Amino acid sequence: MYITTESIKSEMAVREDSAKITIQATGATSWRRADVKYRKNEAFVDVIETVNLLMSKEGSVLRADVDGQIMMRAYLSGTPECKFGLNDKLVLEKKSDRARADNAVELDDCQFHQCVRLGKFDSDRSISFIPPDGEFELMKYRSTTNINLPFKLQTHVVEPSKSRVEYAIHLKANFDPKLNANDVVLRIPTPLNTTSVNCKVQVGKAKYVPGENVIIWKIPRIQGAQETTLTAEAELASTTHRQAWSRPPIEVDFSVVMFTASGLLVRFLKVFEKSGYQSVKWVRYMTKSKGTYQIRF
Repeated sequence: MYITTESIKSEMAVREDSAKITIQATGATSWRRADVKYRKNEAFVDVIETVNLLMSKEGSVLRADVDGQIMMRAYLSGTPECKFGLNDKLVLEKKSDRARADNAVELDDCQFHQCVRLGKFDSDRSISFIPPDGEFELMKYRSTTNINLPFKLQTHVVEPSKSRVEYAIHLKANFDPKLNANDVVLRIPTPLNTTSVNCKVQVGKAKYVPGENVIIWKIPRIQGAQETTLTAEAELASTTHRQAWSRPPIEVDFSVVMFTASGLLVRFLKVFEKSGYQSVKWVRYMTKSKGTYQIRF
């Protein structure tokens, strides 16, 4: 274990291995100095999730999963011991259908920072670690079951003649009314031979972008449980060879603060340090999408 073959192992792997050897040999934490000092001791935890969705035009989910990461910024003096608890109903590998019935949060492919003591996590779902100083990624995960979809879309797109397409796109915010989604952008495809589009919206602004063959509907802020509709008419140029329109999916981008699509929650965050100082702890959740939330129509 002390001998590494440089020609095969990457420099990063060699560094990681030698750090583990140092810990085993000396008990030292190679990722943290012992003399760190702060006037105000604070720890910030951000649970950031990206939702990936592909929904059929009939409304059935073809694919839904979440890529999540827990980022931490630790501004703590000395060598603090942190303990971090997640949902009680947390399943790390698919056990049975009973877990699903219980609305358990199932995580696949968990990866932890090297500072985490994995034995504690296996026994009581708590993450114990001595954090590096400053910002680092504590954990990465994926979830593919019991996904809470933040937006529901109902689409009615018809081609009444060869020269016209009519749209009715109904958007519903599927989360708690106390929460808000920001920077919601819908990209609604139009046929390649579109000449002009007339749009009407109840909330936000919509405009046709000819260079991208899309109607872009921007809603700066929408409250949970709110519903809104876009109606539009696209005029098409007549072409001699009329190709069937492939209808690419509608893409929805958004960010919703204090909401997790996987259902993952931080139950507690405790900081123990031998000097016994008090620390301030902040936990924030954010669920977002960037071109990965798609609905066929």
